[in-house]
Parts: sequence; structure tokens; C-alpha cells
Amino acid sequence: MAQNKYILEVVMKKRILAIMACALLALTACGKTNVKESVSSGESGSEQTTVAQSSENESSLGTIKLGGLKGPTSIGMVKLLDDAKKGSLSYSVTFDMETAPDVMAPKLLNGEVDIATLPVNMGSVLFNKSDGKVVMLDASTLGVLYILEKGDMNIKSIDDLKGKTIVAHGQGATPEYSLGYILSAHGMDINKDVTMDWKSSADEVLAAVENMDSAVVMLPQPFVTVAQTKMPDLQTVLDLTKEWDAIGTVGKLITAGIFVRSDFLESNKQLVDEFLDDYTDSVKWINENVEEASKLVEENDIIKAPVAAKAIPYCNLVSITGDEMKKDAEDYLKTLFDADPKSVGGALPGEEFYYTGK
Repeated sequence: MAQNKYILEVVMKKRILAIMACALLALTACGKTNVKESVSSGESGSEQTTVAQSSENESSLGTIKLGGLKGPTSIGMVKLLDDAKKGSLSYSVTFDMETAPDVMAPKLLNGEVDIATLPVNMGSVLFNKSDGKVVMLDASTLGVLYILEKGDMNIKSIDDLKGKTIVAHGQGATPEYSLGYILSAHGMDINKDVTMDWKSSADEVLAAVENMDSAVVMLPQPFVTVAQTKMPDLQTVLDLTKEWDAIGTVGKLITAGIFVRSDFLESNKQLVDEFLDDYTDSVKWINENVEEASKLVEENDIIKAPVAAKAIPYCNLVSITGDEMKKDAEDYLKTLFDADPKSVGGALPGEEFYYTGK
């Protein structure tokens, strides 16, 4: 296998949810030495850090501009990124990481990234809004959402959430629609029976809750572990994956998937197929080698290694492809569509949304 030229870019940004895509900073980095650059914008309040590395060897199949979200979706990629750095893949990789899916989504459409992890419902929305320019490759993360309480809020069941304020991030994505569906199954409306205090990132959730005497919080792993490391009195009280399953809902609770632009797939089918094989191997290795994987998680500025080591077993990292991925995603999106059609872009995506390798 030909050795490859590897460029690794990790872009980490904190933006408020209302920032429009046109305000995004386009970031490029290249070079043969490590480069670290911090950029802050007074207008958006964003912060970004760039780390660039490269090897000397050209790849055989080309380059994938890969995008991930800070959290479990990027954790699943760290072995693949490490393999690319070592030159053991047949293609080059550039990596761009964001904290918010609504920042990553336009990057996929406009070509800043070729392949990206996104909430599955957001992939469906992009498919509908772009006339089919986005294709689902892989279901990469199953349910990772939890309800936590600080202080004695006496939360023992979903019904106990009625009347509570829930601090969370993920408005317009899997967290909002999954919680909304679960609440509706218990006779509640997310817009009426609870008060959602939406933040733009998990870091903002933690900052808001840290000085509260009591709070109800919704977070995904690995940020549950991060939060409990900082605030030992923050207790996990509900596993929303178990609550979802208890309803008897058809289909798995899928937190995120991997998506590709259709034009990139059409022009690079062999490259995409090899990427999927490598991603599957990456996830398998991470789940089987948690301690080693946690070091790679820290190297990629996702979370610290000790926290990652505790969180990875609860991150539900998977790589589901082909017909199984198609069925699971169809069932999940149908559940969301029945509850709120706008959650999937107003219509269920057609067959061409799913890449089954055929």
C-alpha cells in the first residue's frame, strides 16, 4: 500500500448557536512542521486552534477532507487519524472539528469538507434542502444522551421532568428531537411541559450549571464524564437510550452518522469504500483498546485521556453500514417524522439517501 501524505488539522471553535454560516471562518493549514495558531473574533466570540502535521509521502487515492464534531463522533475517528499520520492508509486526510453540527453542515455542502459526522436527522434535512446532494454512509454513534441532576431534584422517571428547567445543548438536532419524542410518549410537550435552556455547546452547559445549587441537565457522553469530573455532585438519573427502548419504538436511537457529498462519492467510490473499511477498523480498535485510544483522543484535543478512558465504554461507538444502516436509519427517521416532520426536513429521504455499497 502506498504511503501517504498526511495533513491533520484540528479546528475547534466555540460559537453561539445563532451565528450564520456566512460568518464562518475558512481555515486552511499546511506545512512540514507542527503549527499552532489561535484566532479569536470579537464579532462572533469564536476561538479556534489549528494543529497541522504532515509526512513526506504522496497518497495513491487522493485526499479526504474529513469533518467531525467534538464528542463521540470524533472519538471514533482517532485511530484512523493516527493511521493516516503514520502513512499506513492509501489516502490523505485533513481533519476539521467543530463543536456545533449547524457549523459543520454548511461546510459539507460547500466543499470545505467531503465527509462529515452529523446528527442523522440533520443529514436528512440537508438531503431535502440540497436536492439530494448529501448521502449517508454509516451509522456511527448510538444513544449517548443522559439526564443528570445537581442537588435533590428528585428525578426518578421521565414523568418527574414535568415543570422542570433542563439545561442542554443540541437544539434542532438529536438531543432536542429524541427528548421531545420521549416526553410525548409520556403525555408531555417539550415546548410546554418543560423549559429548555439551550446552550451552544457542552462547555456552556457546564459553565451555566457549575454555580447552580440545583439543576437538571441533559448531556451526551463523553461530556457526562467530563461534567461529573468537575462536579461530583452531578448525578446521572436517566439513560435516555433505555427510555427510548422502553417506549417500544421501532429502530435504534441513533445519535450520529457519517455523510458524504454525492458528487464526491460519485467521483471517489473506491476511496470512500476504503475509508469506510478503515473507519470500521478504527471503531473496533478503540472499543477494544480503551486506554491506548484515550491517549489518541487527547492528542486530537477532544477531551483529556483520563476522562476519555472512563467515557469511551459508554459512548456507544459503532460502524453500521449497508442494508443494516439503511434499515436502522429509516426506522429512526420515520419515528422522528411521525412526531415532527420538520425534524427531518419535511419529508423522509428517498432510497438515494443511503449508500449501501451496491
